[in-house]
Amino acid sequence: PFERSRTPLQLWFFAMFLFCASRNGVAAKELQRQLGVTYKTAWRMGHQIRKYMAWVDGDGRLGGHLIVEADKAYIGGKDKRGHDDKTIVLGMVERGGDLVTKIVKSRAQHWVMPEILKHVKQGTRIATDMSHSFATLVEDGYAHGRIDHRQGHGRGQVHTNTIDGYWSQLKRGISGTYVSVSRKHLEKYLKEFEYRYNMRDLQEVMFDLLLTAFPRALPSPPSTDQKRIGQPQEARARK
Repeated sequence: PFERSRTPLQLWFFAMFLFCASRNGVAAKELQRQLGVTYKTAWRMGHQIRKYMAWVDGDGRLGGHLIVEADKAYIGGKDKRGHDDKTIVLGMVERGGDLVTKIVKSRAQHWVMPEILKHVKQGTRIATDMSHSFATLVEDGYAHGRIDHRQGHGRGQVHTNTIDGYWSQLKRGISGTYVSVSRKHLEKYLKEFEYRYNMRDLQEVMFDLLLTAFPRALPSPPSTDQKRIGQPQEARARK
């Protein structure tokens, strides 16, 4: 993130700390006030840090012995009648585990299912709503439970309460902190919130992990196991 930057490292580290200490993100205007830099510099620093958080977190494979919930959210846009201008985000989350979010071009199966096949292990139990986007999950090798939200929030293990709760947190964070986010930059904001969610049980080392990842700067993102390198043994044991 610091390449060709004339901003002192102390300010970069402080900005990274603010991103880790905040629940709903840090706006560029807030960075400008806290760091004493120009708005342009603060805006660039924020986006560089978000991209770096995405790299450190990576996108591991979900599922296996954990139940996964999958759902779509509609972010941004003006929601005018007849105008489909919202960005469609697919979310996949393990109950008690990690989260992966991906922007998809359409609600159609041929856009949604490839992301699930890529990020969720086959044989995993998946809970979704009644959307036709998920209609072929059983054929693709998953144990699929569906919940009709018109009849309630779920039954037994078949519910989407975890991913629904995350969507609420994400939308509150975007509207409360950033007001609005363009489709062009939305993915970086998604990864910022994703990093904090996946590190929720290790908040005391969330900032340390960003610092210890520098020596491992590789062309490709770290795996789920690699991103745990550098965490104190006692923190990992507590988890």
